[in-house]
Amino acid sequence: MSVEIALRAARVRYGPLEALHGVDLPVPPGTVTVLLGRNGSGRTTVLRALAGTVPLSAGRVLWRGEDVTRLRAHRRARRGLCFVPDRRAVYATLTVAENLALGAPAGDVAPALGAYPELRPLLPRRAGTLSGGEQRMLALSRVLLTPARVVLADEPALGMSPGVAARTYALLGALCARGAAVVLAEQRPPDGLPRGTLAHELRRGALSFSGELTEFTSRASGEGRPPSGRA
Repeated sequence: MSVEIALRAARVRYGPLEALHGVDLPVPPGTVTVLLGRNGSGRTTVLRALAGTVPLSAGRVLWRGEDVTRLRAHRRARRGLCFVPDRRAVYATLTVAENLALGAPAGDVAPALGAYPELRPLLPRRAGTLSGGEQRMLALSRVLLTPARVVLADEPALGMSPGVAARTYALLGALCARGAAVVLAEQRPPDGLPRGTLAHELRRGALSFSGELTEFTSRASGEGRPPSGRA
C-alpha cells in the first residue's frame, strides 16, 4: 500500500499533558481514512499534527517519504494540504463571497456554489453571522476550490441537516476518486463513506484499532457497544 502522508511514533504535548503517545498512522492516497474516538481521545490532535498546526514533541511527519516535521503549516498548505478545523474555520468578519474568493486563486467559485447552492443567497452576509451548518459548508467549500492532495476535516458535517451531510460525504468521497488522501475526525462512523474506507480508533492518545471501517463496525457490534466506544 502506498502512503501519501504519515505520522511515525508521533508524540504531542500540551504543557504537562501528553496528548499523543507514539502514534503511527499511514494515510494512503485515493482513500478516506476516518479517525474515531471520544472527545479527548486525540483524533483532533492527529489532524493538527499532520497539518503542522501543533508541533511534535517526538516522532516524525512524512509526506511521500519526505520528512516534513519542521515544515510550517502554511508551507504544507502550499504543497496541497487543506485543513478544515472544527472551530474558527472561516473568516468571520469577511462576507461569504470574500471567504470564497480567498479560497479560489483562479477566481472561479462555481464549484463551491454548485456543491453548496445554499451559500448563493448568503454571499453578501458576513461569515460570522451564519449558522453552524452554514459555516461548515463555507469552510468545506475551500476543499473544492483548490487541487488538494491531502484533505483533513474535523467533524465535517457538524451542524448540517442529514441531506447536506450526505452530500458532503459524497463530495469527500469524490475527492478520493481523483486521488486525494482524505482524513476525517469523527466521534462515530458517519453514513455515506465509500467502500474501502479505513478506520483508526483512538483512546487516550493511542491507537486501539486500525483496519477497514466495515471490520471496525462489525467488531463494535459484536462487543455490544456503539461504534467509537461511546457510552
